[in-house]
Amino acid sequence: MATIHVDGQSYQVNGAHNLLQACLSLGLDIPYFCWHPAMGSVGACRQCAVRQYKGEDDDKGMLVMSCMTPAADQTRIDIDDEEAKAFRASVVEWLMINHPHDCPVCEEGGHCHLQDMTVMTGHDRRRYRFQKRTRRNQFLGPFIGHEMNRCITCYRCVRFYNDYAGGTDLGAFGSKDNVYFGRYQDGTLESPFAGNLTEVCPTGVFTDQSHSDRYTRKWDMQFAPGICHQCSMGCNVSPGERYGEVRRIENRYHGELNGYFLCDRGRFGYGYVNRADRPVVPEWRQSPDSQPVGLGVDDALAQAGDALRHARRIIGIGSPRASLESNHQLQVLVGEHNFSTGIEAREQTCLELMNQLQRHAGLPTPTPREMESHDAMLVLGEDPVQSAGRLGLNLRQAALARCAALGATIGIPDWNAEALKTLAQDRYHPLFIAWPGPTDLDDVAAARYALDPDGIARLGFAVAHAIDTAAPAVEGLTSAEDEAARRIASALVAAERPLVVSGGSLASRAVLEAAGSVARALSRRAKRGGLVLVRREANSTGLSLMGGQPLDWALEELAQGNADAVVVLENDLYQRLSPERVDEALARAEVRIVLDHQRTATAERANFLLSAGSFAESDGTLVNLEGRAQRFFQVYEPGYMRPETRIRESWRWLHALAANLRGESAGDINLDTVVGACADAHPALAGMVDAAPDAHYRIDGLRLAREPHRYSGRTSMRANRHVSEPRAPQDPDTAFAHSMEGYSGYQQPRQQVPFAWAPGWNSPQAWNKFTDEVGGHLRGGDPGVRLIHPVPGQGCYSQPAQTLEGTEGLRALILPRLFGGEETSARAMPIQQREEEPCVTLNHDDALRLEVQNGEIVTLNERTKLPVCEQEGWPDGWAGLPAGLVAGLLPGEPVALQKVAGDQS
Repeated sequence: MATIHVDGQSYQVNGAHNLLQACLSLGLDIPYFCWHPAMGSVGACRQCAVRQYKGEDDDKGMLVMSCMTPAADQTRIDIDDEEAKAFRASVVEWLMINHPHDCPVCEEGGHCHLQDMTVMTGHDRRRYRFQKRTRRNQFLGPFIGHEMNRCITCYRCVRFYNDYAGGTDLGAFGSKDNVYFGRYQDGTLESPFAGNLTEVCPTGVFTDQSHSDRYTRKWDMQFAPGICHQCSMGCNVSPGERYGEVRRIENRYHGELNGYFLCDRGRFGYGYVNRADRPVVPEWRQSPDSQPVGLGVDDALAQAGDALRHARRIIGIGSPRASLESNHQLQVLVGEHNFSTGIEAREQTCLELMNQLQRHAGLPTPTPREMESHDAMLVLGEDPVQSAGRLGLNLRQAALARCAALGATIGIPDWNAEALKTLAQDRYHPLFIAWPGPTDLDDVAAARYALDPDGIARLGFAVAHAIDTAAPAVEGLTSAEDEAARRIASALVAAERPLVVSGGSLASRAVLEAAGSVARALSRRAKRGGLVLVRREANSTGLSLMGGQPLDWALEELAQGNADAVVVLENDLYQRLSPERVDEALARAEVRIVLDHQRTATAERANFLLSAGSFAESDGTLVNLEGRAQRFFQVYEPGYMRPETRIRESWRWLHALAANLRGESAGDINLDTVVGACADAHPALAGMVDAAPDAHYRIDGLRLAREPHRYSGRTSMRANRHVSEPRAPQDPDTAFAHSMEGYSGYQQPRQQVPFAWAPGWNSPQAWNKFTDEVGGHLRGGDPGVRLIHPVPGQGCYSQPAQTLEGTEGLRALILPRLFGGEETSARAMPIQQREEEPCVTLNHDDALRLEVQNGEIVTLNERTKLPVCEQEGWPDGWAGLPAGLVAGLLPGEPVALQKVAGDQS
């Protein structure tokens, strides 16, 4: 700690910070542009000037840039010095010489850091009367809009895109006052984190293209604390709604999880919520070929309940993309012994093993923030950016953190970004990746080993043995394999905080056991390391803790006629197992009830389709890959703007069905009741009650506002329907109000913040007001509660798996993909536009055996046509196929490829 003196007042601050960060953490406002809490200082904009004095006797001082000045003990500065204020005002004025001053038409209007800083510095008159420089804008893809005329040359965009996220196709061109930020030619930005430019940029240069089509100002959107449903990371998001549509997803700061950034799937994958073909009322079909008939809520419950009462046995199939509460209510409806998780058997086995390893492998699971402090990483059987986007960015920061370690040896502070970058050059903390093909982290990796799943497992077991000879040895290692294992083991042992990352992408128990063995070996060497295991879907971890039979069991029970009714919760079974197996099972069921917010292939086979709420229309709890239970909240009431809809949370539908089945009145139910019932029924989930405040939570007697206090139009939102505006929706389930009446400030610490706003801070930089220190943690505590805790001890080593021999033909190797590989986001138009052309990846020898060449078209299992992509180093006997391309195809299953006759590609 250090004592600094600001405008005559003394404060205790973190001495490792610069003066700008220290003052902002104290709540003292200093304008800035180029500095960012996650990226440090470069001193490019000159906006954060303050007067610094050498000591008590110095009455003159000098102007310094607070972002480039250490918060050393006994530092004396004045923020309100007249010369400093005049200097800051002049900086804004010349930064804006070529700015078009187009706030009324700019998409960042009311949400703009430049507006905030302009007001803060008192610049309110334009004196420049000459011709302004104008730019030609670029097409940057379906995610990002470009308006270079608004640029103030802060360099934040290229610092984030290139230095922080590892992108290579965005740059700064030109010099002096003629600098252009863009690509060397028009084209889609390649980085999977490009969407963060919309929040990193302090002006309206980079804007949210998906928001542009249905644009709404920030103050006219309704928000709620949300959890991203597109992977298992559990990033916190702020979804914004207007007129019953989600208009934008923004990052919601979480000090332990996503910090300031999201991946592009999480930011732009929400379009499925707004699809016109969504089921918005309950539907009944007499047969799969007949047209659906819309029903009212009471009729739907009565008819579906009557059908279930006449059934001999009901099977319930849950979903890892549905909330814990909804899965529990399904289990209550059908009974514990008739409940299936809806997860394929091998994947469920892997999930249960991952839970076990997190408890007993000897190393704890670090938070994503903590991952960035690890100094040696081994990734076994995962492509982190593609399988859990934000995790890839954490691992990149861990590798890049070598620069801070090098800087510490010669006294360069962590925040001095450009000095550290110059010092480190291309030196990184060691990162080793075992994955069949190229990954987005290869540029910072010490080595990538292109191996098949069996080879990855063997390498992992060999590393464990090299670290601890008590671990079983691997027989038959080649000299190259042995050298690789020793190299990796040496780096992990030499590190202070090694990290092991694995997961279920390859659906290989052997790979997970190998990762667990490496973790055990490191823990026996008393290393302060970590183990991270990636799951596939948003609630895969939570559902595996709840328990239940795998999907294979459910389909078998139906196919054998042991049950004649099935209730499917938010799950497209055709995405999980072969269409033939699903068809056979559903054909034997006389009653097929599906709850979903999308028209899936499974929904098309339903007798009754109940219109479920998406994440934006529901409340519930998810458990992420850490084992952290987090609550997401309803953004808007769907029936308010569209009274004709009959969308309900899945857990409400299931509660009413269960009551109907018992011949009882459904009665009132609320979120707190459902959360409590789920926690009581499943000891492993008991802590979920504490994931968020209950419905009675108040601040100064007020509910929490979903709408900014400038929200307009509420009394005319439905004027096209009727001149009498109905009362705002009432929410008995949560502490939030569907209005701007309620608490929306930052003075009182709170975990659940729907949107970031503070007086004078309208942009995303307002999160600084909600944290204990800038870049730290929310003052009310970071949301969520851990449900999986490590048990002391390391457990026993697993035996190395035997390599499969004699396998003929090709086997499927399913490659996770960020864009198009997840079921719901793949229905969003921007994501569909961003998808790369799918292909089947083969090595050269397999292509020769099939008599195909790179680019030629083949048929997969006599159904799907794909071009061939030959890849050097790809493992022999495996066909790499993008996730989500072939429904029901499982990893390791045999595939038949045949060249298309007459193809001239």
